[in-house]
Amino acid sequence: MSAVVTVRAVESPLRRFVTDFFSSRIATAAFVILVLLCLVALFGPWIAPQNPFDLGRLDVLDSRLPPGATSADGALTFVLGSDAQGRDMLSAILYGIRISVAVGAASTVIALAIGLCLGLVAGFCGGRVESLIMRVADIQLSFPPILIALILLAVTGQGVGKIIIALVAVQWAYYARTARSAALVERRREYIEAAVALGLSPARVVFRHLLPNCLPPLIVIAALQVASAISLEATLSFLGLGLPVTEPSLGLLISNGFQYLLSGDYWISFFPGLALLITIVVINLTADQLRDVLNPRLQVQ
Repeated sequence: MSAVVTVRAVESPLRRFVTDFFSSRIATAAFVILVLLCLVALFGPWIAPQNPFDLGRLDVLDSRLPPGATSADGALTFVLGSDAQGRDMLSAILYGIRISVAVGAASTVIALAIGLCLGLVAGFCGGRVESLIMRVADIQLSFPPILIALILLAVTGQGVGKIIIALVAVQWAYYARTARSAALVERRREYIEAAVALGLSPARVVFRHLLPNCLPPLIVIAALQVASAISLEATLSFLGLGLPVTEPSLGLLISNGFQYLLSGDYWISFFPGLALLITIVVINLTADQLRDVLNPRLQVQ
């Protein structure tokens, strides 16, 4: 037993993190699937059998073909069927995953940066600055996220950049409150008092000393919020207020086939919905394991 404790003590933090993270088979499987989805999102246009948005290559005779059917010219097999426009569903899903993951990740990173800076400033400065930032965050959190996103998109219109702005407006307050709570705890530590006593500038104290110790809970929330952002974007696209038809995400693909569900053409909505479900589940499973590993109360002493 003492030998195990000794080996554990000399492990580097990174190695211990990797060991703890991959100790769960479910989390490992979810992480592998997540990596594959990211690769699909990155290389989707090169591995897709068809460019589903090239109107010159679409044929009306190929519309609503079942999975495994062959195109009218015999050049393409629709592994997951085709939609009402004759697009290969497999190719459309690959393109949809690319857009959904990109929008979710981009909005999360931007919201994390904004919320982190505001939360650290509020926690470190205190006083009226803290009150102002937190009251704005409280007002934002008092409204349902989908309501805020719907209002912003109804005013600004459709587009990738506009939906990212809407998702950032929905998410930033979560990071601000978490960063502020972590900063309030760390501000009372001796190393912060020592840095202030040495006459270091507030910016250096906040970003050089305070920031690294506030990151773990924010990383966990960011991982969870990626799934929430993808889900919210899919909801908005399903309602017709998200991305335009020329840049369809998984939500818009589901919406395109919704009217055919009762007619027996289930694959038009079912397979994009399955891809969206798998994406959200593996992100949540990975984030849950990340939360457990980064939680100091669960660490082996």
